[in-house]
Amino acid sequence: RGERPVPRQVVGILLALGGMVYLLLPGVAAPPIRSAALMIAAGIAWAIYSLRGKKSGDPLATTAGNFRLAVLPALALSLATVQQADLDPKGLLYAILSGAITSGAGYAIWYGVLPKITATQAATVQLTVPVIAALGAIVLLGEAPTFRLAFAAAVVLGGVAMTLRRPPTYAATGKT
Repeated sequence: RGERPVPRQVVGILLALGGMVYLLLPGVAAPPIRSAALMIAAGIAWAIYSLRGKKSGDPLATTAGNFRLAVLPALALSLATVQQADLDPKGLLYAILSGAITSGAGYAIWYGVLPKITATQAATVQLTVPVIAALGAIVLLGEAPTFRLAFAAAVVLGGVAMTLRRPPTYAATGKT
């Protein structure tokens, strides 16, 4: 759409991507390649969702509409796999809360933010999701922190910071 990232942003994008790839590379402390591929596919789907959301006039209405569209496929998939499920009422409640309520709020907030940032910034910020999920696993699930995660998180977050930082404004010329 004609947006041109500045060199600092290109370096930031490459750093953030490199950190995410390092975090997701298969190995002793990384997810299996199939799981990593599914996470990458989810990231691409989220990127498409985000690019479409940049045009959203009403974040709440758009998110509600998207959820209405997703209900039937989600129910069909749930019914197709219910034989394999081990349903627990508490787990089901948490799934509904995290899937519908908190995710819906998060998507609406994201759609509200999107018009205020560039596509480059939005794309790069998305690279923080695996880092946030891994940190959440440490805090909420008691997962052990690793050097690999700490290093990858620092690289990803540093790269994202480079893309978000605004260029200096020169008061004398009014140029940026």
